[in-house]
Amino acid sequence: MRFRLALALAACCATAPPILAQQPPSPPTNADCLGCHGDPAAQAASGRSVAVDPSRFERSIHGQVGVACVDCHTDLAALTELPHPEKLAPATCSACHEPAVQAYDLGIHAKAREGGKNLAARCADCHGAHDILPSKDPESRTYHLNLPGTCGACHQNDEIVQAGRIAGSDVSRFQDSIHGQALSRSGLLSAPNCSDCHGYHDIRPSQDPASRVARARVPETCGSCHEGILNQYSGSAHGAALSAEHPIAPNCASCHTAHGVTRTDSDSWQLQVLAECGSCHAEAIRTYRDTFHGQVTQLGFVRVATCASCHGAHEILPAENPRSRVSPARLVETCGTCHPGANKSFVQYDPHADRHNRERNPLLFYASRFMQALLAGVFLFFGVHTLLWLSRTAPLRRARKRAAARMQADQQEQAAVEPSEKSERPAGPDDRPGGEGTATGDETRGRDDGAGNDEGGGAGTRGEGRDA
Repeated sequence: MRFRLALALAACCATAPPILAQQPPSPPTNADCLGCHGDPAAQAASGRSVAVDPSRFERSIHGQVGVACVDCHTDLAALTELPHPEKLAPATCSACHEPAVQAYDLGIHAKAREGGKNLAARCADCHGAHDILPSKDPESRTYHLNLPGTCGACHQNDEIVQAGRIAGSDVSRFQDSIHGQALSRSGLLSAPNCSDCHGYHDIRPSQDPASRVARARVPETCGSCHEGILNQYSGSAHGAALSAEHPIAPNCASCHTAHGVTRTDSDSWQLQVLAECGSCHAEAIRTYRDTFHGQVTQLGFVRVATCASCHGAHEILPAENPRSRVSPARLVETCGTCHPGANKSFVQYDPHADRHNRERNPLLFYASRFMQALLAGVFLFFGVHTLLWLSRTAPLRRARKRAAARMQADQQEQAAVEPSEKSERPAGPDDRPGGEGTATGDETRGRDDGAGNDEGGGAGTRGEGRDA
């Protein structure tokens, strides 16, 4: 009995070391990793921070469901001792999120990284690294109201915009648009954000036919919110042309733009959209501008008919279609929206009258030619009249100038002579001092002499006067 017990014990001791040697080493636990990375001052050899906030990780979606560090950093699973090597393989998301990673690999960001543009967004750039929160969490980077800011981290970064040659103003324009204002100011979760139009993981360039923002798919993308308008557009002339792959058929963005969508009831948009219509319908917008309606809109007023007032906005149909707002059967109704007294005679007015088209508007054509000839004749007649008048009055003006010049010269000469004559004239009785008193004395003596020689002298004087 004792021999058998000793034999069994020896067998156990002989076989124990191989059994223990076959057990693999256990991978590092989260506590092992946080022992170093939980230090806020933890840095890599390059100086880059490698610290992980334990509280934020515990609050994250991964911390809540018990994801281990080695589940993402898979090359640490076989680690036998710490610290680990300086350079590790990037964390992998595909082990748990394979559909999202496959969709990302089809998108423009993954293609850019494959082409060597390492600034293109990765999973962590949008979702975060160790602080990933559910998309329903208001503090999550991918929360509906926060997503424009997450996209703007790259698309509003001047360095990334220049290096990646991407549009840098799209996020700013979106934030100023009616959609962006509904998100940021009104907090409406029903308002679209970037991902509603561009997608989440499989974001593709607009040139890709599978992209949600490809020309042919824009109405479908907008119609996911504006379903009623999509139904109107799909049955319109524009919708039919787009379905037929017409190269210039307009979609939603052609009139409303992609990121800078504004309210359609604003004066600025109603005036600006006329130019959008004219970008395709150049002849129609030219003749419209010649009418009263067009002239008033050019002055900045919108209380007159614009393109949409007559043709409609989304349900535009050819005039031959009885349902069209400009079909002959509905013209009175259409014009009556602004002119309540409109009748069949009233709608004979041509809103696109062309004074250059003799076949369509002969009366207007000849009236325009007459007015042009009259205007040219008036300018020609009075132009010749003015030239003849100028040629006749020119000698008179020159003669007046010569006469004025001679008169001015004579006045200057006379003004120069008068001072010299005054200086050469001898001094008179009035110029001597006391002249007035002397003259008075002489006059007294003269009167005395006259009195003494009244008969002889006086008579002689009178006689001389008579002889003279």
